[in-house]
Amino acid sequence: MAKPETSTAVEDYLKAIFTLGEWAEGPVANASVAQELQVSTSSVSEMSRRLAGLGLVDHKRYGGVQLTQRGLAEALTMVRRHRLVETYLVCALGYSWDEVHADAEVLEHAVSPLLVERMERTLDFPWRDPHGDPIPTADGVVHQPEARPLGSVTAGSTAYVARIDDDDSALLRWFAEHGIGLDVPLEVLGPKPFGGATSVRLAGPPVRSLDLGSQAVAALWVTDEPPLATPVRGACHYRACRHLAGVREPEDAR
Repeated sequence: MAKPETSTAVEDYLKAIFTLGEWAEGPVANASVAQELQVSTSSVSEMSRRLAGLGLVDHKRYGGVQLTQRGLAEALTMVRRHRLVETYLVCALGYSWDEVHADAEVLEHAVSPLLVERMERTLDFPWRDPHGDPIPTADGVVHQPEARPLGSVTAGSTAYVARIDDDDSALLRWFAEHGIGLDVPLEVLGPKPFGGATSVRLAGPPVRSLDLGSQAVAALWVTDEPPLATPVRGACHYRACRHLAGVREPEDAR
């Protein structure tokens, strides 16, 4: 039986509010939700009032929205479905990481709890999706690395790619073509003069330098240590499926 459209809309809003606030602090602006879901701000305001009436968000006029504990629990369920579906499409069905988002947006509303559980077991309980976003466990635990934007890394430092924004499929393909993927170490060489691109060095092989524009820099989140060092079951699974996302592995990692 198909899920009611109103229920699907509620799930979409809750997931959008969570993902927009996942790597930030404080309430999420209505304008940000509108941009994420490609709807009008008036539609977001109306839905925010409805969600507040259901006890799913705290909403203040001109103050944005914030998930309640109940809203967070429901949002995590949707986020878990979406990210497990994306991971399954990449690791089991051979999708590249720039192809999964649209199909996952549809399938997340259709998969049953049993199918979600079977996908998770088949994938050996992964803790993050192909773009580095953490996959909530069945009981709502999120193993989020302490990542920060690449733009905050000082010149001369080396950081490891922990997360890549998945909003732009063309940018994801560009990253894959140039060897940038999860856990890849980047040595920040610094910005070019007069507001130019940021230069980074990839360890390779072969060792090579690459100039990243502002959009590419903003899409990359990094950590001081490889995220795969996190002692979570299934963490090393991504070394087995990274090639399916289109990222070429260094020779010494194969």
